[in-house]
Amino acid sequence: MTDRFMDNWTTQLRKGLLEFCILSALVDDRLYGYDIVRRLRKISCLVISEGTVYPILSRLKREGLVSTTLQESPEGPARKYYRLTGRGTQVLQKMSSLWLEVVSGVDGIRSQKGTI
Repeated sequence: MTDRFMDNWTTQLRKGLLEFCILSALVDDRLYGYDIVRRLRKISCLVISEGTVYPILSRLKREGLVSTTLQESPEGPARKYYRLTGRGTQVLQKMSSLWLEVVSGVDGIRSQKGTI
């Protein structure tokens, strides 16, 4: 496997997981953008930046999956906080079910005799 192949595969995997991870971060919390970035950075293999997260948050808002509110901050300009909407919660539940199916299926394949 070439480095280019692995780089592309890793990039595609990350892209597919980011929306799921962002929505998951908002399950029990109302968070501002940089808080979401900090939480996602704890998942070292995602390798994300603010420039990656904010466009996704904008798209999730357009899709009605998150709502936003502005709140004054003692540390500078007002912060935009994100919260799951009812629709966002429903979509996240579907994503979670699919995620569990994928993980279970992949683990099943990987656990077969002779698989690394």
